Formats: sequence, structure tokens, C-alpha cells
Amino acid sequence: MSAQAIIRRYKRIIDLLETGQFPSMEKIMEYNERIGLKASKRTLERDFEAIRNEFDVEIEYNQSKRGYFINKEKSLPIDSFLRLLELVETAHVFQESLQESKETLNYIDFEHEGNVSGIEFLQDILVAIRNHQRIRFKHESYQSGKSKRYQLKPYLIKEYQGRWYVVGVVAGMHEIRTFGLDRISELEILTKTFVPDADLNLKERFNDVVGLVYTGIEVEKVVIAVQKSQVPYLKSAPLHSSQKFIKVEDGKDLIELRLKPNYEFVQRVFMQMDTVRVIEPEWLVKEVKERAGRMLEGY
Repeated sequence: MSAQAIIRRYKRIIDLLETGQFPSMEKIMEYNERIGLKASKRTLERDFEAIRNEFDVEIEYNQSKRGYFINKEKSLPIDSFLRLLELVETAHVFQESLQESKETLNYIDFEHEGNVSGIEFLQDILVAIRNHQRIRFKHESYQSGKSKRYQLKPYLIKEYQGRWYVVGVVAGMHEIRTFGLDRISELEILTKTFVPDADLNLKERFNDVVGLVYTGIEVEKVVIAVQKSQVPYLKSAPLHSSQKFIKVEDGKDLIELRLKPNYEFVQRVFMQMDTVRVIEPEWLVKEVKERAGRMLEGY
């Protein structure tokens, strides 16, 4: 069975366990067979073990409920894992549709082609990260339009707004940098390896921000008032993973976030300025007002 099919089965297992219905092994087997992913009890047990060992998602059996569940207290946050499963599932849907008919492309409206530029480097960079190998490449600056060569100790692949980035430490500079794959060329995977710095925790640094910038800002509580019409949208597409609805005040829902309110976060707020209003902290209220004023001056 292909790796894609295995990942798809992982997703179906997680989807079923996330319902909170404590499905039995028989129910999980029936579910997989119904959707064309037939698997034996032993295969599903191996899937559970792989999900546990490779992705730190603890699948346990509840004796009183006579079924399985995800013990989130013992699991690492599974957002990245679920996102990976979604990408694989989406790719499978498109692959099957294209195999059935080339006319499928007439029914799909993708964003501009620039978004996919650089994905050909993903596999090589992931291998370099796993093997702790340095990479070398040419990178073009948006600001200057000039290209410069870098040697990087890669630690992380990051996705943001349909684009992919590699994050790592620039060799010889001890500086953490983020490079867009769409601006990379002449990528080389070097034989020279490095010892990862366990204290960097690069992935955790992005947990507190929207987007790519996490330096120079402290984590703060941000409160935003939301019009009723926007509530369903923000529940389905939160401004940040820390978002939670806390109360209703003056006919508006208030949401609280704990994050570093960087430039990208303010951009997200401005995208919905007619339906949301920043309440606190005061400095952020002031900054939003000033930016709104400058924006109005341009009209």
C-alpha cells in the first residue's frame, strides 16, 4: 500500500476518534471499509502505534466506554499533524479527479501560480532537516531585488498563506532566518552535518504569532469586539489558535487572544475592520487608529 494511502487512513482514524464517540475497533474497521480503506485489526493496531510513536498522538482504550479516544493531555498539539493529513487528503482528491477526467481543471479555480513556486524543494529540505545536513542556496530579496548565497542549518519548514518557508540558522552568523522557497534557487544539500541546538525550539516560537515575525514583541492579552454577523466566520477561521469567546457586551461578542500582536496579526484585523474592533491593549488600539487614519488619508 502506498504511503499516501496509509496517511489517508491515519486521517480517517483521527477524524473518527475526534468525534468523541469512543468507537470500538470493529466500528473503526467498518468505517474504513465503507470509505474504501479496508484494513485488518492488526493493521489498525499498527496504525495506532505509528501515530503514537511518530506523531506523539496518544490513542487509548476507555474500558467503561468500550472504545478508543485521543488522550490530548498526553499528546503533543496535533494541529500540524492534522494539517499534514488535510494536505495529503486534498492531494488525493485532486489526483483521483484528474485520473477520471482532464476536464476537472475546468472546475477548479486556484490562486495565482506564484503560490506554488518553490515546492519542488520541499522534499530535499525535509530530508536535510531529518539528517541534520546543511543546505546552500541563492535567495532573492523582495526589497532589493538582488540575490545572495546562504549556507543554512535547516530546522523547520513553515507554511503561511499558501507559501512555504524554511527556517534555520545561517552558518557563520548564528542568526535565525526565514527564507521563502518561492525566492530560492540553486539549492544544494551538503554532506556537511550539524548538531541541532535543542534549546532553539523554533516551532514553539511560531505558536505565539500570526505569520512569520516572532521577535521584538512580548505575548499579550488582546481583546476584540466582534459583530454577530462575523461570529460564525471567526469560529471556523480563528484569528489565532489561542482565540476564545469570553462574553457578550453591548450586543457584541468579545474574543480574547494571547499572542504576540505582530504586523501580520494587525493585517488580519484590518481585513475585517468593518466587523471587529480592538478593545485592548491600549497601545494596539492606538496603533490601529493611527494606521486607519493613514489609510483614510489615501482616499
